[in-house]
Amino acid sequence: MDNLNSKEQLVLKLITENPFISQQELAEIVQLSRSAVANIISGLVKKKYVLGKAYVLNDIHPVICIGGANIDRKFYAKDDLIPGTSNPVTSSITVGGVARNIAENLGRLGEEVILFSASGNDSGWKEIYDLSSPFMNLDFVTQFDGLSTGSYTAVLNKNGDLYTAFADMDIYEKITPSLLMKNSTTLQKAKCIVVDLNVPKETVEFLSSFTNKHGIPLVIVPVSSPKMDRLPKALHEVTWLILNKDETETYFNRTLNNQEEIIEAAQEWLELGVKNVIITNGAKGVVAGDDSGKIRYFKAVETPTVVDVTGAGDAFCSAVIHSWLNKKELDYVVTSGLVNGHKTILSNYTVRQDLSEAKLKHDVEEFLHE
Repeated sequence: MDNLNSKEQLVLKLITENPFISQQELAEIVQLSRSAVANIISGLVKKKYVLGKAYVLNDIHPVICIGGANIDRKFYAKDDLIPGTSNPVTSSITVGGVARNIAENLGRLGEEVILFSASGNDSGWKEIYDLSSPFMNLDFVTQFDGLSTGSYTAVLNKNGDLYTAFADMDIYEKITPSLLMKNSTTLQKAKCIVVDLNVPKETVEFLSSFTNKHGIPLVIVPVSSPKMDRLPKALHEVTWLILNKDETETYFNRTLNNQEEIIEAAQEWLELGVKNVIITNGAKGVVAGDDSGKIRYFKAVETPTVVDVTGAGDAFCSAVIHSWLNKKELDYVVTSGLVNGHKTILSNYTVRQDLSEAKLKHDVEEFLHE
């Protein structure tokens, strides 16, 4: 214990006395944020004082995120991009993936989170593990020898907007119903399951049936228009569908030319059985409909200076999920998403580093009182 500082010693003592203590309880006792406690626990795991984080599963109902966890490579153009030639850029490498990004956002917001995913047994996964483990339980990520951890490479123009991207996501085909069924007991404990459409269609169908059987809310977050065909055939089990205008156009096979047509599309989603739907449209705002049948338009938060749009959609989804789980009204739920997305665009990070439950609450209240 000589190589542990006083906070690490205190956290280890509390876990030893009560192996079922939650991270939130630890945070309150040691007077640190939940994310800081998660960092301490991660350090104790690496130093072999704590063998994994299974102790937190027995007394909580976590949010379970299922889908992508990958390496994000970003190239920032210095000038106008010219096809067919070399373009000067700066670059960065971070961790990403829709499900992983949502999981980190939710972890920073104080939720207990488990990530179900698949990865290679490689340096990419090690980097993801090291940066993600303070905010989520990664014991349920399955590693496959001979396969590569997922990767996403984005090229951003000089204004910070996405120009093009390349996705190597074949590893997620391994997230099959049989893989999830091996941990069905853990899945049953979820207070909410969030799945992105990187996973196979049969997995989405399985989760639709599973959540319906066990009374668990299901949130679906598409990752791109081409994967819209992975939505389940029946949508009555979908508690939240959070998607963008392009993905909606792909599903309904028509162009949405104005706000009125987006509202009509939201109505169609509700009529198909989705309980709550949000259709985002970038700087033009979002349209949201809930299980009462009410549909509303929300203006986007003005962002004069865009630093990096990567991760803004995942930040939006995470705040929506967190606020909804805390029983906020639709207006607050959507506003929290817009504000978190806005703050993420102002950050160089895929998940903003200053995020916490208290910070998001302050940001939302500040926005509402402007």
